[in-house]
Amino acid sequence: MPQITKLKKTIKPKKKTATPKKKKVKIVKTETVEKKKNEVRKRKDFISAIGRRKRAIARVRYYQKGENEIIINSQPLDKYFPHFELNKIVKEPINLTKVANTGKFSIKVLGGGKRGQAESIRLGISRIILLIDNSIKPLLKSKKLLVRDSRVKERKKYGLRKARRAPQWQKR
Repeated sequence: MPQITKLKKTIKPKKKTATPKKKKVKIVKTETVEKKKNEVRKRKDFISAIGRRKRAIARVRYYQKGENEIIINSQPLDKYFPHFELNKIVKEPINLTKVANTGKFSIKVLGGGKRGQAESIRLGISRIILLIDNSIKPLLKSKKLLVRDSRVKERKKYGLRKARRAPQWQKR
């Protein structure tokens, strides 16, 4: 009869992994400098408001110290809006209230067309006049100068020619 020999598996002892060396941590003392409580802050010498219409956004600033002028994107009002109707739209809240007659309006406007820009400027100026004198609110509200016109262009949908215009359909 053949002899059956058993094979023994030798188990190698596991190597001990090296423990990570501890890093020396240096403690550095820092001095805290206290801020002065009575720091002088630069005061804004203007009142600002934002007006929007369609894609146009107007950032309007009103400086009480200054000449009676309206500057839009570094250009005078008559040069930026040469058309009388747009000029009239921008000046409407000023002519109606006579509050901000002495001062300088500095306006940055971007986006949209000329009409949308003019109407966004009108809303911004109306909001500034409201901040100057709150008692004029009923007058501005009655002329609808404080209302943001929320009508904007509707997006085009896929499968259609425009926002709602469907392609021509044939029965036969």
